[in-house]
Amino acid sequence: MTLVRLIAPAIALASAAAESPAFAELPAPVRAMVDAAIETGDPDKIAAVIEIARSTNPDAAEELNALHEAFKNSRAEAERLAAAEEERRIREAGLLTNWSGEGQIGAFQSSGNTESIGLTAALALTRKGIDWTHKMKLSADYQRTDGETSRKQWLASYEPRYQLSPRGFTYGLAQFESNRFQGFNGRYALSGGLGWKVLDDSDIGLSIKVGPAYRRTEFVDGTTDNNLAALFGLDFDWQLADKIKLTNDTSATTEGGGQALVFVDSENISLTALTGIEAKLNSSLSTRLSYSVDYNSNPPDGSVKTDTLARFTLVYGF
Repeated sequence: MTLVRLIAPAIALASAAAESPAFAELPAPVRAMVDAAIETGDPDKIAAVIEIARSTNPDAAEELNALHEAFKNSRAEAERLAAAEEERRIREAGLLTNWSGEGQIGAFQSSGNTESIGLTAALALTRKGIDWTHKMKLSADYQRTDGETSRKQWLASYEPRYQLSPRGFTYGLAQFESNRFQGFNGRYALSGGLGWKVLDDSDIGLSIKVGPAYRRTEFVDGTTDNNLAALFGLDFDWQLADKIKLTNDTSATTEGGGQALVFVDSENISLTALTGIEAKLNSSLSTRLSYSVDYNSNPPDGSVKTDTLARFTLVYGF
């Protein structure tokens, strides 16, 4: 049920109003112009046409006002019905339906003094309900240089959110990552806490979250470490233009922004930050340039504190 179909009654109401014997002042050409505007269903266009008609036909102001009110009332009812239908659809959706997401992939190869090949891939899924939002992410980076593996990193996370108010929410987070070149075969994290949408406009969004966390790290030397920690998180998206988006998380149009997670415990501070800019090629396909930073204040012996990675990938949204 589309909004265009739902506002069709507005045209019928407008016609009925015009045929009423109480309104006889509006000239036929003006009436035809107003009818044509109403048929478009564009509120701005209708308001502009009626305003012009009202200024050139002041004696027909009452009829023009009735036409305009009939359209606005019918449109409001259509929007109410559309919202109710969308809520019904979401509430009745099965567990495996109502998901959206994006996949991205990139690769490189170099030859000469250094033989190198690399692959990066990621998948992000989101399911939005009335109060709940579920996010799942998978990513992998792999690189071989001169016949030896020089980078091998995996990350998987699941984050449910429950909306407490238009801006406030609670979150949960379960995350696993592996990067033996940073000194660990596995690092597990569990967290839950509160978040707030600082900015929530159509072209810019910023949310923060904070909560306690538990982390278990399995090092490459066979030892393990278990710690209670604090988590601080940030998500940022900024629609710079119709086809450009900046994000601190990944998106699918030309845009910019980023995402950052900080874990703080008694032995280590870990920071992961991802910033990207994305350009939309068509309705489903985009290109993305991103830069990630992975920092550990107290890495295992033989590992450096900071890893960075620049990626250029193709992104497919669905």
